Order: sequence, then C-alpha cells, then structure tokens
Amino acid sequence: MAWAERTRWRNVALEDEILAALDPDQRAVALATRGPVCVIAGAGTGKTRAITHRIAYAVAIGTMDPAKVLALTFTAKAAGEMRTRLRALSVPTVAARTIHSAALKQLLYFWPSVFGGRTPDLVTTKTGFLTEAINRAGLSSSLRATNRELMRDIASEIEWAKVSQVAPPDFVDEISKRSQKPRVLPEQLVQIYTAYESIKKQELAIDFEDVLLLCAAMLEEERDVRERVQDQYRYFTIDEYQDISPIQQRLINAWLGTRKDICVVGDPAQTIYSFAGATPVFLNTFTQRFPEAEVIRLSTGYRSTPEITFAANALLRVGQMGQELVAQNEHGSKPTVSAYADEEAEISGVLADITALLSAGTAPQEIAILARTNAQLKVAEKQMLKLNLPYQVRSTERFFDRKEVRDFLKEVRKASVIPAEGQGWIDELRSLAQPYLTGEAIDGIAALLHLARELDSDTSFNPKTLRGYLREVEDRVQQNNPPTMPVITLATLHAAKGLEWERVFLIGASDGQLPVADAPLDEERRLFYVGITRAKADLHISYKRSPSPFLRESGLLASS
Repeated sequence: MAWAERTRWRNVALEDEILAALDPDQRAVALATRGPVCVIAGAGTGKTRAITHRIAYAVAIGTMDPAKVLALTFTAKAAGEMRTRLRALSVPTVAARTIHSAALKQLLYFWPSVFGGRTPDLVTTKTGFLTEAINRAGLSSSLRATNRELMRDIASEIEWAKVSQVAPPDFVDEISKRSQKPRVLPEQLVQIYTAYESIKKQELAIDFEDVLLLCAAMLEEERDVRERVQDQYRYFTIDEYQDISPIQQRLINAWLGTRKDICVVGDPAQTIYSFAGATPVFLNTFTQRFPEAEVIRLSTGYRSTPEITFAANALLRVGQMGQELVAQNEHGSKPTVSAYADEEAEISGVLADITALLSAGTAPQEIAILARTNAQLKVAEKQMLKLNLPYQVRSTERFFDRKEVRDFLKEVRKASVIPAEGQGWIDELRSLAQPYLTGEAIDGIAALLHLARELDSDTSFNPKTLRGYLREVEDRVQQNNPPTMPVITLATLHAAKGLEWERVFLIGASDGQLPVADAPLDEERRLFYVGITRAKADLHISYKRSPSPFLRESGLLASS
C-alpha cells in the first residue's frame, strides 16, 4: 500500500492529462484499470493509445506497479512503439515485449537451474536444418531444397503443427481436417518434421516454437519458477488477441495463474493467420472464461477517410465480421477500381500512376503496393527495377531468413575478423555488398546498407566497426526487427497488417486470386478488409479479367 500511496502522491497531476487525450470509448478503456477487460477495436481506432493510456492511468492512481506489468504484442515494431508511448507517459519501466521475446528471456534465465547443461542455440532460420531433414528422410530426389517457396511452405507447416501442439504421429489426421491442403504430401511432412526435431535435439538447438513450448512446460512443472514469474508479472495486456495460437494461450494461462488482471485487445475482422495456428476462439470465448469481464468497443476510426471507411463497413456487414467504424477524418476521394486485360498491363498501369505521384512530390514512403501473394509482388518488383523506382519488400518471410541476406551477413562476419587496412568500415561494407546488388532481390541488402549509414551518423553507436554493426544486426535478428528505408513498400496482405500508408494500391483483386481458390472464404474476406483499411487517404484497387466478389460486397463495384 505504501507504494500505491507514494505513486498517487507523485502522479495525481497526471491523471487529467492522461485522460484528456482520449475519446469517450478510449477513456472507458483507460478507466477499466482492473481486469478482466476485453477491448474490441476496429482498424484505426487508436487501440495502442487506449491500452498504453490505461497502463499509465492505472500507474498514476496506484492501481498497478509498473515494474509488474507485462504488455505483450506480436511484433518487435509494435513492442517498440508501445515502449516509446509509455516513456512519453512517464511510465518507462513497463516490460513491453513480443510473446516470443518474453518467453525466451524467462527460458534462458531459468535454463541452468531447470534443465542444466549448455544453453541451447536458437535457430533463427530453419533452412539448413530442413535441408538436412529432407536428406535424412530420403526425400532429396523428390523435394528440391533449393526451391525457396517449397522450403518456406515446409517450414510453415512445421510451425503450424508446433504452435497448434500437433505431434508428428497426429499430423496426417489434423491436415485432413483442413480445407487448404499443403503442397507437400502429409506423409512426407511427417518424415521431415520427425527428422527436423531429431537434428535439433542432436545439435542442442531450439527454434522459436520450442521457446514457447519449453517455457510453458517449465512454468507448469516447476512450482518455484512459476511462483517467481507470477510474482514478477501481475498485470497483463495482450494486443492482437484474435491471432493467439493454442501454445501462446497455454503460456498466457501459465503466466496469469488464477489471477484476473488481464486486458486483451483484438479485432475479429482481422483474423488472418489461421495458416500459422492463430485462432479467434480465445477472443470469442473470453467472456465465457471470465463472465465478469468488462467488454469495451472502439468504433471511432482515425485512420481512413469516410469514403474508405464506408467500403470497409459494407464488407463487415456482408461478412458479419464485427465492429463497424465511424470515420472522423475529412472527406476524400472515392476509392478507384481499374480493370486490366492481364497482369503485365495491370502492373504497368499501377506503376505509371505511382510515377506520376512521385513526380508531383509524393514521398515514396507514403505509397504501398499490396497483393495477396509474393508471386504477384515479384512481377511488380521486376518492373520497378527496370523503372529504377525505390522500393522495399515486406513479407511474412522473416527478413533475416532470406538467402541473399544470410549470404551477405556471412561475408560480413568473415570480414569483421580482420578488418581491411586503410578503409573505413562503411566503405568496406559497401564493397562487400556490391556482388549482391546486381540481382533481382536487392532491397534487403539496400536496407542493411541504409541501416549502416544510420548507425554511422548515430553518436551513441560504438564501436563504429563491422563487429559493432554485426552486434546491432544480431540484436535485430533476435527481435525479428528488420531494417527499413524511406521507399515504396511492397507487401503481402498478411505482412501489411498493423501498418498504414497515405496511398495504397491493392493489386490482383481478381476472382481466383482474392479469394484464392480453395481457401476459406471468410478468412479471404478478412484479408481484403485488412488490405483496404491500410489506406489513409487514397485507395486504388485493380484486377485482371474477372473482379473479386469482395469488390461488389464492399460497394466498390456495382452489381451486374
């Protein structure tokens, strides 16, 4: 009580200031300082502002000890943004992390006392292990490890199985229940999955999914560890709760125990990661698990114009997906829909429009090209290279898993052992990068060079050497925090979630591409919703031959 009283005395002047910055719905979130609380927040409704101000207000009135708060997000970028906002609200000591980073920190801390022996290596890319697993399974003649898309699909299937807590013997049965079947035969996946786990064990290595599984098991089985962690963290805020996987929920249960000081934030209309094991069931059943929970809805939209919001709401109504939005921004131009004969013509038309925008003074970082698949973006990427348009690809594939990035960083590590004489580290890095800037996929290397220039101008960055640069990059690998540049963004709809741009070009809105054939229709509709709600001022949608049914559902294309 002494802490609460001291805090109240220190921060009483902050209370009005914290609440004054909020609209009535956001203020209701901030005032709900004790859990359980469930916030249903539509796209662009200021959910991050609401939950950070809730934490700050609870600290100001003495309800929460900031040192015992754990705020969980899904990306390192979102966690960083939350920390920045909390610092601005005079709450610098709150732990804002991704679920993976929180679990990893606890696992590594308790590893010597619980598991003993050497701390395992963290597998940041599965490619090498999967290649060996394919060889051990005797499948190298039928499955090409050099096929990046195939390897990405295999990795995704194993990740789905692990976060869904599906063991190899049950894998085939579980796959048979899914509407979308994998590109690799289920029996082959079981063989690869089994070999992959065996190789990791042999090499004393763990992957990101193991971090969650081992941390959850440790907390469940080790009473002393569980009590220490539960004493450390007593108040929980969980963002993007609609995308929680079964293993993540199991871990959250272990952290929370029998307590009820939990605030979850989610949007049923943005549930788009079922392929990765995410499920909205935990958000949808929150009030069943906590009947006393306070449910608050954020419906005031601050991101998009009324014209874009109108289309989003129409789609919500058709799909019965959740919270409709009330746009607060000024009116803008109506979203445009353009038809093309083929994909090449579509990309040429879109890039001509973008070139005109750049010539008129639009900053490239204000523009995004979004698509359903990476293959569609590849077509755009090729033409952008020819036109010398600045771009960066943002994909669901981890940036640091990309082959060209891994190969380049390998060369940098070699060079860092014996630095070149008479040459600054930036110049040496540029020299190392030259062979990687001649192919098609150059944006990753360009981003790493941009990061180097930023670090070189940062007075706090020391030592200014290749080794110092590598330490920064390795920290980013651990946090899955890739470097970015002020350029046009190319992103899949999955990778675009949580982001926003002034002007969005959504390409490939064709029947058979969006929705993808054989994919769950409801989830594809949610993907389209995510895509159109990334745009703040201008939304341009294009298709080839036959339009997506979602264009009519959203009112963007008149019914025939």
